[in-house]
Order: sequence, then structure tokens, then C-alpha cells
Amino acid sequence: MFNTIEIDRNNLTIMGVKFSDLKTLESTANALGSNMFEGFKPTPKGIEIIRDYVTGKITLTELVSLAKQKSYV
Repeated sequence: MFNTIEIDRNNLTIMGVKFSDLKTLESTANALGSNMFEGFKPTPKGIEIIRDYVTGKITLTELVSLAKQKSYV
């Protein structure tokens, strides 16, 4: 089954999570789409974590730690 998520390119948001620019929003949306195809169900918190990793706010080690803790739920 195919699920959709709310992407607002005018306001630069995905599921209400704000992005600083269109390029980051689109690269994050593409990554989400690929993972959703494999069964990933995004949450706003998960999108924040991915955004923070893509923008360099958190490291790969921190991303892995947050994933292990299931902080994205």
C-alpha cells in the first residue's frame, strides 16, 4: 500500500517540519520516499532528525544513536 506525506514546497515544510531551503527539503523528501518504499513510516520527529543530519546539525553517530533509541517515534 502506498502512503503519502504532506510536503509544502511554498512554506518549506514536510509534515509540518520546517526547512531552511528548497534544496534540503527536496533531498530529504527524496530520501523519505526511498525509505517509505521499503516500509518506513515517517513521523514529524523522524523528519526533524533526518533534517538535522542532512544539514549537519547532528553527526552520523548521533543519528545512529537516535535510531537505536527509537527517538523518531
